[in-house]
Amino acid sequence: MTEARQADSSGRLRQRLALLLDHLEAGLIERGRVVRLAFLAALAGEHTLLVGPPGTAKSELARRLHLAFAGARYFERLLTRFTVPEELFGPLSISALEQDRYERMTAGFLPQATIAFIDEVFKANSAILNALLTLLNEREFDNGAGRERCPLVSVIGATNEVPADEVAEAFFDRFLMRLPVGPVSASGFRSLLELEGAPLPAAADALAEADLAALHAAAARVSLPGDVAGLLAELREMLASEQVYVSDRRWVKVAWLLKVAAASEGRTAVAPWDLWLLPWCVAPTPERQAAIDAWLTGRLGLERGTAPPLLSRVVEAFEAQAALEQEAEDLDYDEDGRLRFSADLDASVNDAKGASQAVRMSYRRKRRYGAIHIGARVGQVDELIARIAGYAEAIAASRAGLAAYNGQSIWIDREFAARADANLAATIEAIEALRLRAVAARQAFRALPRREVDPGTVPDPVTVAAMPL
Repeated sequence: MTEARQADSSGRLRQRLALLLDHLEAGLIERGRVVRLAFLAALAGEHTLLVGPPGTAKSELARRLHLAFAGARYFERLLTRFTVPEELFGPLSISALEQDRYERMTAGFLPQATIAFIDEVFKANSAILNALLTLLNEREFDNGAGRERCPLVSVIGATNEVPADEVAEAFFDRFLMRLPVGPVSASGFRSLLELEGAPLPAAADALAEADLAALHAAAARVSLPGDVAGLLAELREMLASEQVYVSDRRWVKVAWLLKVAAASEGRTAVAPWDLWLLPWCVAPTPERQAAIDAWLTGRLGLERGTAPPLLSRVVEAFEAQAALEQEAEDLDYDEDGRLRFSADLDASVNDAKGASQAVRMSYRRKRRYGAIHIGARVGQVDELIARIAGYAEAIAASRAGLAAYNGQSIWIDREFAARADANLAATIEAIEALRLRAVAARQAFRALPRREVDPGTVPDPVTVAAMPL
């Protein structure tokens, strides 16, 4: 396929996905992000866990999701501690038992479903959860002596809380997306009351198996740039330092999800801004998700060295050095090499009894510097000012990149984009303030007292935390 045809195909797919998202979101109050993330997870062949109280449209979301896939078979069950395997996997085949085979009739049950909704997923017994582990991860079901291949695209699970036991933890890890779902806000309550409750019609232009196959083929060609991989590694190190375990399998799935997101928008490389998806993939609790979201808000679009606190330390070092050299004093010698008193001081005097009164004497004067010393300091500050200007340009470019990404992305959370843009704007302002301080430090160095005869001494570079600038 030529590049032009590929671009045209990608454009049509993006348009179709955007229309499907609008269709899925219709009538769901304050559920846009949940719908988008669950749909994206399904496109990547991953599962979503919705965590929240009853009556928050969790089942409605799953029922809508299956409409986005042409010919999809939908399965739904509410699990309890009394649920038996037959309710999920089908009844035993009497004819197979007569032939000494232990097989289930799976037609119409979970092993034959395309999209499934399992409510209260953690209330099932360990036998059911263990059977679900293989089905969710390998898309296979152990039916008698053989394994049955399952057409499952995605499972939407729902729970009020996640129990802390070994089986539940393994099952919890099978859901790449873990999304908290709460009641609508006070501002959205009126809209909720005004919903008509009409059934959602079948989605137009639903995705066929060939569409998913084409999307996955495009995703396989998407690259993961070094800066994106570096941010993932940085986050992994941070989570490890906080004793948050994220399995290698999950990181691999995260990378695939990012590639699917890029491919669905016709891009050939993952963008740093795609990482806004990470909180819902790697954090197990809403508190951790909020912390990672805040980290991404303040980190994306910035290099490590451009953070205002670090730059502030560098500027402060030059300011301190300028103040030190302005206030420094030297012993004052005359042409014969003798210490010289300051001219404006009084001489010693005696009182009427001949006692000597204490007088103030000085052998010092303001230190003077050669042109080479001053030129070296000014040159060091000029390098810093140039670096700061370069940082500001890079951040401005990142801000423009975010605006372009936000304008074409069908997945991005607009609230996150607004917070990230505000952080970049504030960083540009902070860096400009630091640049002005560096300019003032430069002027202070230029104003140092000068020596008539330059000794040719070059000063050591100003340092911050023992690192030369």
